[in-house]
Amino acid sequence: MSDLYFGSDLLSELDRLQRQMANVFGGLPSSIRSGRANAFPQINIGSTDDSIEIVAFAPGVDPKNLDVSIDKGLLSISGERGAAQPQAAGDDARAYAQERFAGAFRRVIELPEHADPDKVTARYVDGCLTVSIGKREASKPRAITVQ
Repeated sequence: MSDLYFGSDLLSELDRLQRQMANVFGGLPSSIRSGRANAFPQINIGSTDDSIEIVAFAPGVDPKNLDVSIDKGLLSISGERGAAQPQAAGDDARAYAQERFAGAFRRVIELPEHADPDKVTARYVDGCLTVSIGKREASKPRAITVQ
């Protein structure tokens, strides 16, 4: 027989322990420049042979309120998204739950060394800001002829 006694269901105890561990370790960044959990805007980063592609999901942001800059190997995306108020019959309506982020934001992304800050384009379409950063010529893959 075991000397361990659980006053409640074992699975609920494991679930509680998992939530506590997630609270302790879930908020830690994966790198120094990583954003906080649930950071806005969410970002996807990818690469092609010619460029680094960054997509920031920022629905509801006016492109005029976006600022994209590169300085010392860091890409900075900042801006502001206004609050969306629920449509109500009267002026006295109040929100009792809000999950949509509103306010000023800033995301900073460390770029790889082979990113060329002179070859940058940015476009905003359907709530997605796409930033394309060219790679330096020396870092691009090339075929070597065997003699």
